[in-house]
Amino acid sequence: MIKQITFSMAMAALLPITGYAEESKKIQDNSFLIEEAYNQEAGVVQHIQSMAYDRRTKDWFYNFTQEWPFPDETHQLSYTIPLTRLKAPGNTGIGDVMLNYRYQAISSERVAFAPRLSLILPIGDYKKEMGTGAAGLQVNLPLSVELTDKWVTHFNLGTTYTPRSRESGGARANTTGTNVGASLIYLLSDNFNLMLEVVQIKTELVQPDGSKQREKQTLLSPGFRYAINYDSGLQVVSGLALPYGAGSSSGDQSVLLYLSLEHPFK
Repeated sequence: MIKQITFSMAMAALLPITGYAEESKKIQDNSFLIEEAYNQEAGVVQHIQSMAYDRRTKDWFYNFTQEWPFPDETHQLSYTIPLTRLKAPGNTGIGDVMLNYRYQAISSERVAFAPRLSLILPIGDYKKEMGTGAAGLQVNLPLSVELTDKWVTHFNLGTTYTPRSRESGGARANTTGTNVGASLIYLLSDNFNLMLEVVQIKTELVQPDGSKQREKQTLLSPGFRYAINYDSGLQVVSGLALPYGAGSSSGDQSVLLYLSLEHPFK
């Protein structure tokens, strides 16, 4: 799988020069760990792939997301399908699927705000640690601010609630999680950006006796992204980041690959 993604990103960087759009188009809605607050424009669909490899646990995490305007950028529908490979205990499979709705509450020249509500479907096998074994809800509040023509920042604040979540043995409990994060993007050009993302995720894990264990993960993630724009309206964005743990998460190290295709469908 990693070879397939790397090959796709390499091919995106080597696409022929003929067909480039004459006007540059800024990269938006293509952060890796932080959700940007830009909905899809009317008539434009986006296909997003990301893959992360945890160097400490040797686990793989792949996500595919598809975003659609409904019918224009005021409302957006999307879904996310995760695929996980856990080296210990050696399980591979699809995780819990998310169905998402986002409302573009603010869309000005410098500021965007698009709250999201997601339904989490218990598709993953909780017995193999691929899911929670129960439906859940997630709310996220992404805010994007264009500070200058070269600097853009993004903020996230969210929560996840899963009633009667299960552990692998079947014990249940209501669990709550939170996420908070921010990023700073520097535009070397409209097509090439340097990125620094910071996220903190707090989760509750159900224990065999029905109690809950609280965990916290803090990640800093430097990276970059590169876009190629075409006269047809296609935008190909590829990127690389190196998330690493801070504080109690010290020692966590990952490699993250990103590939997005955005194009008109009318």
